[in-house]
Amino acid sequence: MRARIDRASGVWPFLCLERAGEVAGFAYAYPHRDRASYRWSIDTSVYVADGFRRGGRARQLYEALFEILRAQGYYNAFAGIALPNDPSVAFHHRLGFSDVGIYRNAGYKLGAWHDTIWMQRELRGPKENPAEPLPLRALPPVSR
Repeated sequence: MRARIDRASGVWPFLCLERAGEVAGFAYAYPHRDRASYRWSIDTSVYVADGFRRGGRARQLYEALFEILRAQGYYNAFAGIALPNDPSVAFHHRLGFSDVGIYRNAGYKLGAWHDTIWMQRELRGPKENPAEPLPLRALPPVSR
């Protein structure tokens, strides 16, 4: 996790939700692909720890993340979810993600191969000759 935070530092948002000194959840973004033509698209992830779920925290984290990503100039957010995970898929649908496709046997964890569903949420409508996305450090500071 430290490597993910370090990689994002100053370029992509990594949000952390703290409650009573504990990490209750986090949400972050990272490049969708390395090729230049994909630089307006971003992959996202959100996680809320046991004991902090069902209180709207994941939605709060994701909505704050999307707000920052729009300010940076991104157009599309993608999420990959290892299956089966009906609660996460339903959550992403509620937040405006739509199904894009399924990668079969794409990930191996907990002793088994898992399919991964890819989902997409438009952050803004397409535009000809879009401005380059801004690194996070180029945005004005925001306090929350």
